[in-house]
Amino acid sequence: MNSRERILQRLRARNGGELPMPELDFSVLTEDRDWSAAEKLDRFQKAIETVHGEVHRASSETWLDTLAEILRARGVRNLLTPVKHAIGQEIRESDTAELPTLLSYDQPIEAWQPTLFNNVDAAITSTRGAIAETGSLILRPTADEPRLMSLVPPIHIAVLEADQIFATFLEAMTLQHWSSGMPTNALLISGPSKTADIEQTLAYGVHGPKELIVIVVGANQDFGD
Repeated sequence: MNSRERILQRLRARNGGELPMPELDFSVLTEDRDWSAAEKLDRFQKAIETVHGEVHRASSETWLDTLAEILRARGVRNLLTPVKHAIGQEIRESDTAELPTLLSYDQPIEAWQPTLFNNVDAAITSTRGAIAETGSLILRPTADEPRLMSLVPPIHIAVLEADQIFATFLEAMTLQHWSSGMPTNALLISGPSKTADIEQTLAYGVHGPKELIVIVVGANQDFGD
C-alpha cells in the first residue's frame, strides 16, 4: 500500500467509510435566459462596467470615428493592430487622419519584447463574442492576434459585434459549435487586469491592461441605442 492509499484509508475510516456522492444540480447551466438582443447588450455593458470596463456603442459606419476619439482622448501615440483580420485592414485603409502610429505584431516575441512591454500604448483586437450573464469577452488568439496583444499593453480595445452577445457561456459554446472544434487557446476577459492583496484591497492594472474598452459594432436602434 502506497502513501496515497494509506491516507485515503484513514480518511474513509474517520468518516465511517465511503462518502455518498452528492446530488449534482446542473439546472444553473440549462436555465433559460430568454433575453432579447437589447437586454443582452444592456446586461453585458452593466456587468463589465461594474468592474471598470468601458463600453462604446457604434454603427459599422462610425466605429472607426469612435476609435479615433477614444485614442485622442487618452493621448495614445501608437496602436498595435492585427494585419490580416478585417478590423486591422479597416483601420489601415481608413482615411481618418487622427489615428496614431499603427504597429503590427510581425516579429517573434523574442525580437521585440522590450518594445511590446515598454513602448506600446494600446492594442486593438477582435472578439469571438461576449457573455451577457458575466460581462465577459471571448477571444481566440491567433498568429495574427497573439494573446499578448490583449494581456500586455496598458490599454486593450476590443471590437465586439452586437449580434454575437450570448446570454450564457453554455449558449456561446453551443451556438458556436465548440464541441466540433475546440479552440487550442481561448480567453475569457471580464474587465481590466485586477488583483487583491491579503487584506482584499482590489487594485487595477497591476500586471496587465489598466483599461479595457469595448466598441460594440452594430449597436443600432434594434439594440436599444
